Amino acid sequence: MADFIYLASQSPRRRQLLEQIGVRYSLLLPEAGDDAEALEAVLPGEAPTTYVRRVTALKLEAAVQRLVTRGLPPAPVLCADTTVAQGRTILGKPADDADAVRMLSALAGRGHRVLTALALADGEHRLQALSDSRVRFAAASAADIAAYVASGEATGKAGAYGIQGRAAAFVEHISGSYSGIMGLPLFETATLLRQAGVTFG
Repeated sequence: MADFIYLASQSPRRRQLLEQIGVRYSLLLPEAGDDAEALEAVLPGEAPTTYVRRVTALKLEAAVQRLVTRGLPPAPVLCADTTVAQGRTILGKPADDADAVRMLSALAGRGHRVLTALALADGEHRLQALSDSRVRFAAASAADIAAYVASGEATGKAGAYGIQGRAAAFVEHISGSYSGIMGLPLFETATLLRQAGVTFG
């Protein structure tokens, strides 16, 4: 039985969500020189579900290697990756403000999927889960979108938005996991942690 895990994620939202269900964690982050973003490159013709599962698995193996290299005490390692998809089109993190405007304009007045994959390393064992949620944005004016992008919230977020922030004003309907849309589906996370014998709560 483990009483803490390593979280291999830079996301403050994932930390908050783990804290919400009482999980003790220690961050296991890349070194400053590591090119973590390179792991997120999309392969030609790759389906969104395949993509998010593959990237999460790659991030997990990189994190497990960091654990070994740094000589840290053993404990389960948790990774997650979130992507936004319209059909087979993957909307990753925007390259700049203009890219964020493009993405949000495509999402306005339409539905999309938010996929968050989880991967947990427990010694030699690997556990995986996937949260697949549907989100519909109301129509939004160019001024509304520009104001949101100017707030800085779009930066570094898949699909150029965070549901827990100002973008909530765009959300007409969701079906699925709110915490999954934020970046860490808590039901699936809790299930994996219990399977790995992690105590929390």
